[in-house]
Amino acid sequence: WYQRRVREAVVSTQSTGEAKNKEELKKLTETIENAEKNEGESEVREAMVKKCEYLTLIGSKEEALKMVKETLEKTNTTGHRLDLHFHLIRLGFFFSDNKIVTTNLDKAKELIELGGDWDRRNRLKVYSGLYAMSVRNFQEAADNFLDTVSTFTSYELMDYHTFIKYAIISSMLALDRKDLTKKVVEGADINEVLHDLPLFKNYIYSLYNAQYADFFVALADIEGFLKADRLLALHTHHYVREMRVRAYAQLLESYSSLTVTYMANSFGVSEKFIDTELSRFITTGALNAKIDKVGGIIQTNRPDKKNWQYQAVIKQGDLLLNRIQKLSRVITI
Repeated sequence: WYQRRVREAVVSTQSTGEAKNKEELKKLTETIENAEKNEGESEVREAMVKKCEYLTLIGSKEEALKMVKETLEKTNTTGHRLDLHFHLIRLGFFFSDNKIVTTNLDKAKELIELGGDWDRRNRLKVYSGLYAMSVRNFQEAADNFLDTVSTFTSYELMDYHTFIKYAIISSMLALDRKDLTKKVVEGADINEVLHDLPLFKNYIYSLYNAQYADFFVALADIEGFLKADRLLALHTHHYVREMRVRAYAQLLESYSSLTVTYMANSFGVSEKFIDTELSRFITTGALNAKIDKVGGIIQTNRPDKKNWQYQAVIKQGDLLLNRIQKLSRVITI
């Protein structure tokens, strides 16, 4: 009896919703027709935009796409055309349709070059950053987000606190310590919001202040945030792994060697866990170190950057000489 009543209630609610949507769409269509007969082009466009927004609101993807396309055909100004492409990008995000997102990001960038205003240029950076983050390009995401921290106006896409969270998530992985200090740790706009985001504040400062045990606890909480976020959920494992590597590397860079015990205590984990983790990351080349299992010592292998650059120059010089010799033979012939 209970299940039957629930099914009946669901069907009744669905029927009521469909009837309401049908009635509202009829009104919007009549408004468009009236504007076409009695008013100017701007009123027609505004009426069509309202119908686009309503179709998007009720999740009618194909109808919304069709309506936006019709509206674009009646829109001449660059700013209004950009707004419609932003609308399509949001639609693409909602339906996880990267083709819609990328196509309209490209079109928006083309329009911006033709004369987009300051506000829309900044909004495009936020949209571009959000897409970059959703496809695991955290460097581009961080660059775009940090460029717009003080000028954020894309409230149709997300609220400011969510934007700051995404900026922190991207920056923590993408930026080196110097840039992280300048743009995030000492960033006035970000610090203004951090008192409302204690989890993210602890996440930043625990790594920055080398409080590694606290950082691991904060990272576990961040993992929960990532899993619950529809854009970041797929990248949770990758992100958490890379942040562990970053924390390990930061500690190892401070020493030529240290004991497994000391490192385990620093991170608040067991020696077995640290040994397994480091062995895996050293094997894949993510960390420059080696472990002396007998002595329980971890030795760092700092890459000789100058020597690497010297070898690269020599190699490129050899390639250039070979090409010159081949070219001289051709000219001689």
